[in-house]
Formats: sequence, structure tokens, C-alpha cells
Amino acid sequence: MNPPLRVEKIGGTSMSRFPEIIENVILRHPNDVYGRIYVVSAYGGITNELLEHKKTGQPGIYQLFRTQGEYSKKLLALRDQMYALNASFVPAGLNLEEANDFIGDHIDLTINILRSMDNVLASGYVSRKALLLAARELLASLGEMHSAFNSANILQNRGYNATFVDLSGWEDSRQLTIDERIKDSFANLNPFATICFATGYTKGTEGIMREFDRGYSEVTFSKVAVLLSAKEAIIHKEYHLCSGDPVLIGEENIHPVCNTNFDVADQLADVGMEAIHPKASKPLEINNISIRLKNSFDPDHTGTLITKNFIAPKSMVEIVTGSDKVTCLEVHDTRMVGEVGFDLRIMQVLAKYDISYISKATNANTIGMIINDRDCSPELVGELKEKFELITIQQVAIVCAIGSNIAQPGILAKAADALAKAGINILAVSQTARQTNMLFVVERNQFADAQKALHAALCMRDLRTCTG
Repeated sequence: MNPPLRVEKIGGTSMSRFPEIIENVILRHPNDVYGRIYVVSAYGGITNELLEHKKTGQPGIYQLFRTQGEYSKKLLALRDQMYALNASFVPAGLNLEEANDFIGDHIDLTINILRSMDNVLASGYVSRKALLLAARELLASLGEMHSAFNSANILQNRGYNATFVDLSGWEDSRQLTIDERIKDSFANLNPFATICFATGYTKGTEGIMREFDRGYSEVTFSKVAVLLSAKEAIIHKEYHLCSGDPVLIGEENIHPVCNTNFDVADQLADVGMEAIHPKASKPLEINNISIRLKNSFDPDHTGTLITKNFIAPKSMVEIVTGSDKVTCLEVHDTRMVGEVGFDLRIMQVLAKYDISYISKATNANTIGMIINDRDCSPELVGELKEKFELITIQQVAIVCAIGSNIAQPGILAKAADALAKAGINILAVSQTARQTNMLFVVERNQFADAQKALHAALCMRDLRTCTG
């Protein structure tokens, strides 16, 4: 009888340090190298070059194609960058000629496909939106194909049975859904006899990027874990999930979180500190598959275990986090008081612009919402001004105290007192009766000080040893 199957995702920054990943993760226990499926991201920065920078929005090759720029020249430059990455992995065991041939052929084919798409777009006979989405999917798949092929090649050359599991659909024109392609790709594989390296991108008729966009690799990871009935889903990143931001608060003042639950993971994702994409975590939660977040470069630490029913035995704030890239969008209208469904009209405008708010506070005639800066467009504000009496916008920051069990008398007062003692004025506060997240809106220039104050007051180190 086979032991429990584990599905593990390796993030892009970790993949760029693959020789360390081999020692810290893949071959750490030489007698336990099989029974694991690795879903790999592209090497760090590659998907940013192919699409756009995930954090800054700086355009990549996709934008050049969309605007009819010199995308082929940029793709060839990226090919050379990929060749250089390949050369860096030769000491780890990569066959340079095979690796360069693989990615070089796929770059050449991509250029030809994009040129054909260009011609079709110019004809005006097809939907521009649909074709652009297809181009985006095509480009996205290159990064994960590159890293997954290399990973399998390196392990093969080290004498292990390793398999490149290509979920990109490049060599398969069948019209399969995402789930069908995953099932089909693993149907004849025994993960207890071969080390599987699967692409983080999966081609499907529904289009994985249509709904998930840059979260697609975690969605693939989640689906593989669910469809193959994994015991545990493990995510390897370049850092621990910690009680606070080491840059803002200081590494000496924070500590890794040992255990938490899916509700806390959702709270983190909502404010941009994404432990896992919420649409990827939900299937795992429903199927009762735990998630373990591990630091790739601290292999002795058991990491953070996220389970469905975990509640901290002692009331405590587990994590202080937040964002300084948010806007307070406030709607004031004297007709609001007592009018049933008034806020529905506001929500309909936000839905039109595909905007989800992070937090909402109301009183008799004012509704204030916290949204991401990038969503606060002149078009949105203009339409709201046409429909309502007064619209004000203010760039602010939010700081959050999050935990699976923070319900205790006086904790809100303790948090407010800590902020007051640090000279920080609370512009707004939000907390539901479930009490997993206390969210404070503060001036943007007080973002770092607010996190330091809350962490010092609320985040006591859990002295228990992290256990599996």
C-alpha cells in the first residue's frame, strides 16, 4: 500500500535557486523522494516579462502584442535570458543543449502563433477580447514549461526517475477542460515511482486565466491536490508566514506562525498578503486537505499548518499586516438615511468596474469603502459623482490584527490604545462579530508605525514548538 500522496508547489523565487531546492526539498530525505508531485512556477521575474509586473503593473510582452509593438524582438531577448538561466543550472545537472533546444523551439513557435493572431485581429472577423486572452494564456504557459522541463531534466541526469508533466497542452490539441487535462496527464503516471514536475499553467477550454489570471499556478496546484486526493498540499516560498513584516517590524521582533485556519488565510488574501489565492484554497478546504506553508531555505522548520478547524487554544493575535496602497472612497448622500437598498446602487457601480472593496463602514448618510488604489479610476469616481451628492477620496493605509481566536474582552481597546500612544489617529475601524480581523484605517504616512505599535502590543510569541 502506497503512503499518502503529497502535492507541493514551488514558488518562482525559490525556483530561481533550484540547486538549493534540490537539497532542501526534493532530495532532503534520500529514502523519501517519491510520492510527491511538484507543481512549479516560472523562474523569478519570467512571468513579469511575459505578461506584466505583478506588483508595479509595468507592461511586458503581452502588452507589446496588444498594442502591436515589437513583441517578437522582446521574446527573442527573453529567450536569451532563459538561455542564461539554463547555463546557471548546468552545475546542478541540467543538459544545456536539450534545455536550450526545448525553450528555443517554443519561443520560435510562439512568435509564429502571435504573428498569425496579428493577422486574424487585423481582419476584424473575430472577437479581439477572446484572441487577446488566448495570447495571454499562450505567453503565460512558457514560463512554467521552461522551469518544469528543466527540473525533470536535472533530476534525470542525477540518476532519478523524473517526469516532466506538461499541462500546457502545447502538444495536445484536444478540447479538454482543466480538470480533464489534469486527470488525463496523470492517468498513466505512478507518482510513487517517478518524481513528477508539473507546469503551474494548465490549458483548458474554460481558460485558467479568464477567472484566476496571475493566480493560475496556485489553482493548478489546488486542482492537482484535490483530483489526486493528496493528503497534504505544501507550498514552498522564500519566507515563513510570520507574525509581521520583517522589513517594517524587524526580523528580531517577529516569529513564524505555527498553526492557523483557512479563515485567517482568506483574511490575509483580502488585504494583499496572500498566503494562497483564495480561489485555490477553497477546494482544499472543502475537501479537508491541509495546507503547509514552508520556507524553502529553512528546511528544518515544519512551517505553518493551515487546517479547516484549527482554533488557537489561547486567545491571541497571530498576524499583524496591512496595505499602504488603498483608497478610502466615501459616498455622502442625505437621501440615504432610512432608504432600503440605497447601498445597492453604489455596489452596482463598483460591480460595473469589476471592483471588490476590502472594508465598508456606514452611518446614517455616509458609506465609506476601502478599495485598492489601482481600482480608483477617474471613470469610477466620475460616475459616482453623477449619481450621489458628495464623493470624497483619500489615499490611506490599513493595518489589521488577525487571528483564529482574537475574541477577548478589551482587545479592541488595547489595540486603539497602542495606536494612540504611538500618536496615530484612527480614521475608521472595522470588525465583524466573528472576530478574526480588526482592521484600522490610518494616515498613509503612519503605516509602518501603526504596524509596529499593534505588533508590539498584541503579538506575543507563541512559545510552543511548531509541530506537524
